[in-house]
Amino acid sequence: MQEISKGANVSLTALSEDAGAVVVSLGWTSATGAGDADVSVLLLDENGKIRSENDFYFYNHPAAADGSVQLLGKTPTANGDEDRISVDLTAVPEDVARIVVAASQYGGARFGDLDDLRMTVSDRTGEPLVGYSIEDAGVETAFIFGELYRRGEEWKFRAVGQGYETGLTGLATDFGIDVLEDTEPATATEAVPAAVPAPPQEGGEAAVPAAAPTPTPAAAPESGATAAPEAASAAAAASAAVPAQTRGRASRTTRKKVTLPKVAKKSLAENDTWRTARLFPVPSLKSDREREVRATSVLLSVMAQVPELGRRLTAGFGAPAGRMQTFTEVPLPHGDTPKRPDGVIRVERAGKLWTALVETKTHGNPLKDEQVQQYMDIAARRGYEAVITLSNDVALDGSPVVDVKIDGRRKHKVSLWHLSWAEVAHQAQMLIRHEGVGNAAHAWLLQELLEYLQHENSGCHGFQNMGPAWVPVRKGIEDETISPDDERAVDVVESWKRLIRQVCLRLGGELGQKALPVQRTRRDSDPRARRVAAAAALCADGKLSAELRIDGTSSVIAVTADLRTGKVRTAVDIPAPEGSYPLATTKRLLRALAEAPADLHVQTLVEGENGPRGTLERLRPEPGDLLPRDGAAPGGFRLSLIKGMGNTRGHTESGVIRGVDAAVDRFYHGVVAHLGAFEARGGRRG
Repeated sequence: MQEISKGANVSLTALSEDAGAVVVSLGWTSATGAGDADVSVLLLDENGKIRSENDFYFYNHPAAADGSVQLLGKTPTANGDEDRISVDLTAVPEDVARIVVAASQYGGARFGDLDDLRMTVSDRTGEPLVGYSIEDAGVETAFIFGELYRRGEEWKFRAVGQGYETGLTGLATDFGIDVLEDTEPATATEAVPAAVPAPPQEGGEAAVPAAAPTPTPAAAPESGATAAPEAASAAAAASAAVPAQTRGRASRTTRKKVTLPKVAKKSLAENDTWRTARLFPVPSLKSDREREVRATSVLLSVMAQVPELGRRLTAGFGAPAGRMQTFTEVPLPHGDTPKRPDGVIRVERAGKLWTALVETKTHGNPLKDEQVQQYMDIAARRGYEAVITLSNDVALDGSPVVDVKIDGRRKHKVSLWHLSWAEVAHQAQMLIRHEGVGNAAHAWLLQELLEYLQHENSGCHGFQNMGPAWVPVRKGIEDETISPDDERAVDVVESWKRLIRQVCLRLGGELGQKALPVQRTRRDSDPRARRVAAAAALCADGKLSAELRIDGTSSVIAVTADLRTGKVRTAVDIPAPEGSYPLATTKRLLRALAEAPADLHVQTLVEGENGPRGTLERLRPEPGDLLPRDGAAPGGFRLSLIKGMGNTRGHTESGVIRGVDAAVDRFYHGVVAHLGAFEARGGRRG
């Protein structure tokens, strides 16, 4: 990978023969764990302005209709997580001269509060081409990281590093986007570049956003530069709506898509024994082979029929935007015996084909290194671009879950990617509940896919087994016989990280928000060393710990599983508002928690020591009991819930996996979701 400095540019064509589609990654770390930023992309014409309001892509408008740009969201990496953006340069309209990649913060946060600001550009195989690190961030609340721009027939990348103290408002205005000011008194923060058009003219057409006179901050580029079926009755009630606004920011109102209502229509069944007819039935599935064949066919067929899902699942793997067809059980020559991958995905664009072989496992069955290696060899010989593994396992650090050898001598590169069934369910949930799809029939198809994946017989429930090391490690901790250097403890730590990642996927899909594990370490730290250290801590104190950050909240949720007591503790620290009276603060906190569970533990945080504490049930009639007896002002409060963890590996309702998932779900909905008003009075943390 080539490293460049601020202001430098490089030709993508010179770096790779396969740069027709690239993945742009923006990354940062935060010492507090709460720091984050929103990514946005702007398509600009030769004058440095957007052509229309559809040229601005952000959290509420994540993908271009032509597939040229798609925000892929955050992805775990070895050093935290990255926001990734798929850009199909072959699909970018000819009148687009520049593609600007930016990010913005909110609630008074500054980019100088973040560490390791970095942008990388990779080709469609995932091979990093060029990287750029930002070292001089300070008070800026919006930042242009870099831009892709045309130079004749090729695309080049420029490291920009231009910051704005005026936030996303200033950045957006410079590129010709009309801005809606946020007037909500109880929310954070800055004006919203909603790219909402001016009021309709007499003819009913919305006016294109007016271009702002302010010149762009970045240097100008070098010169020379299938018909859907009728909606089923179940989908007829679907609402054409945009996702609800988040953090008080206005939503787009010009790109209406179909989402399904969260509350189903009243059933016409006489009693609970009547089962709704499903498009993809599963009760008859008896064997693992049947589950794999059915699951592969169901998913690939829906991907081909619902463009939003097909594009969402393949864009991050380097697939172009184009016509997709999918196949199952395709025989491919390999020595004396043909091999049959579970599926094949082909995408056609401009007469060129992108092909991926798919290997599927269900019901917790592991992928086999030898089998995947054979498919990698077949793909390389036939000129295919990728092999995709799909199973209940969750990849750590965005890496494959099998060990294969890639022949570097081959000119044609084949990339290996992994997808979890939990990620498939997450993306389907995001589309049908929050972001929307093109029509009601597509929404119904996605709903049927989700029903299939969540059925107990499908075998597609995601990560559901803590592995063979779980029971002996737990027993060794209970008996105090396990050694700190026991490699099985590292296996348990890795399983714990997979579990936390899956909890984030499920909760994020339900809320329509980004939910990710917090990584506080710097990007140059070694992931293996971190896991070994966590394993040693597990053997010493018998606890597994993690932190989650959910977009739209200012706090970090701490999750601790105590293997000695069999309990899961979920907790959050919230700061006390500055300048308020202590008793008024405690009363306001207890009012905000009026619907919280009675067994919620509340503890006052006092500088240098822990303050008074008690259950919500006891404190409600006596809020003054939370005040320190020496008159010290509370610095904040710690809210925590304790729940049984379960004793089995995770296959039953009492298992640790479902126990942890249920604990996080109960804590978020019962506690964190009610803290908005209290936090708004106290300000937001960066």
